[in-house]
Amino acid sequence: MSQLNNNLINMEKHHSSFENFVRSLPVPILKEFVKGSSLQAVDFKKTNVILNTKDSDAITKAFPLSVEKSENRMLIAEGVLSVKGKRVAALFSGGPASGGHNVVVGIKKALGADNTLLATKVGPKGLLAGDFFEITDEMVNNICNTGGFDFMGSDRTKIKTEAQFSMVKDVVKKHNIDTIIIIGGDDSNTNAAILAEVLAPQGVSVIGVPKTIDGDLQLGDLLPISFGFDTATKIYSEMVGNILQDTASSLKYWHFVKIMGRAASHVALETCLQTRPAYTIISEEVLEKKMSLSQVINDIASVIKVRVEKGINHGLVLIPEGFIEFIPEMRTMLAEMDEIIGHSMEAFTAMDIVAKKEFIISKLEEKTVVLYNELPSSIQSMLLLDRDSHGNLPLSQIPTETLVIEMVAPRIKELQAAAPKDSSFAHYKFNALNHFFGYEGRCGAPTLFDAAYCINLGLVAGSLALGGHTGYMASITDLQTGGKAQAIPLTGLLNIERRHGHDEFVIEKALVKLNSPAFEFFVSRRKAWAEGDYFTSPGPRQLMGPVAKLVPITVALNRGYENLKFDLGNDTEIK
Repeated sequence: MSQLNNNLINMEKHHSSFENFVRSLPVPILKEFVKGSSLQAVDFKKTNVILNTKDSDAITKAFPLSVEKSENRMLIAEGVLSVKGKRVAALFSGGPASGGHNVVVGIKKALGADNTLLATKVGPKGLLAGDFFEITDEMVNNICNTGGFDFMGSDRTKIKTEAQFSMVKDVVKKHNIDTIIIIGGDDSNTNAAILAEVLAPQGVSVIGVPKTIDGDLQLGDLLPISFGFDTATKIYSEMVGNILQDTASSLKYWHFVKIMGRAASHVALETCLQTRPAYTIISEEVLEKKMSLSQVINDIASVIKVRVEKGINHGLVLIPEGFIEFIPEMRTMLAEMDEIIGHSMEAFTAMDIVAKKEFIISKLEEKTVVLYNELPSSIQSMLLLDRDSHGNLPLSQIPTETLVIEMVAPRIKELQAAAPKDSSFAHYKFNALNHFFGYEGRCGAPTLFDAAYCINLGLVAGSLALGGHTGYMASITDLQTGGKAQAIPLTGLLNIERRHGHDEFVIEKALVKLNSPAFEFFVSRRKAWAEGDYFTSPGPRQLMGPVAKLVPITVALNRGYENLKFDLGNDTEIK
């Protein structure tokens, strides 16, 4: 066998030249975690910042042990911590997000050699089964700065029944676990809050780490962004930028791109600010202005007309994944459907599509039936897809981008019929292509920001575990001025919300605010972007060089930063 063949075989199982390089890439670490050439845990103290929601009284009654201990006060890093003999179990929960491996690296480094870190196989399902393996230094060195969740795996099991709580109690007792660290999104961190209360009598603590590429788990200056958002949006921006470059080269296509982000448009807004396409739908604006689907279609068609009249026969429309849920009449219909399905989930799932349609029509209000019957048959069927474990409709499977194209095309013909016969627009041929960018952004190697952010979040989570804190979510703030390690009381974030037929505890999703600096900047520039080619191609995510240390544009604008640069301390090689 030739040397080349041997080299190619040696690249298998995550050992490409790139993967070998990123493992040794130094990342910025907050100074309080650095001790010489190694990393250390820190202690946390309560602050005077108290968090509450509109349902705080009800939450206090439902979570008495957690609220009594935390007082819903923020924690801030203060002092060094040295603890021995702790056994900590970490798990991924929900969909993947780049940087998750570095959270595990940070936890392991905080625990050091005198404590044990267990990996939970395949997320919450593995916790219920007690399926663990011990994480070694060699393992964390191998996963450092790499993408994905494949090291431990993940799933979407929601631990919410008394039987499941009993299983967790038995597992932590059997394996002598002192702390569970749940790395997940808003639902997963809500679950962390519930488990913290359930396990408090056993003296077992539960810590959350904020993960979601959607960016809808954030809390102003106290939690600027969830991890994975930066990597995902930079991957999407690279692809959108490439397409925008192609549109100006081929000069004849309109691309309709659906992009991940079902409950909020943070991903669409960030990608838009990175690339400047001709038209971007922001779902929250559609809802706020009570726009109908036909109004949005008219706006897109009008932009196409304006560009054609300027001699620009190409462009790109960016569509958030959850767009249809924000159209007021569709939102009402989907909420009604979710309520009905939520009460009959098991029976509904077992029906064929014909029976599902008959069932839902028999239960919907009369005016809702009229709206439902006006939709194309294919969309009717897709709205009846089986809900996920959280009761959510799988919007990624609904081709919203195709629906928009099919509605824009006849609207353009209507406008052309009314245009002067000798105008360029009257003879324009509308050519459209559709795309969906979703899973491409979830598991790529993390940007330098996410790599650094996640190791520091892991150091916070590991330190909280050693300090015996429970019911907290790790946070890193002050991203431009050296970084600050903090912790957010989960009970201070909880609300009560109606979900698939029941009142449930939830961490409210953070939506794009129409008065935010990021959205206002978008509004100030979108007319120019609509009428001319102002696009930019940001290129691939950078891990080194002059443009590597950049935060998301939306974070910089909304937090009032003077530029895009982040400073989380000194670059440190993780050993």
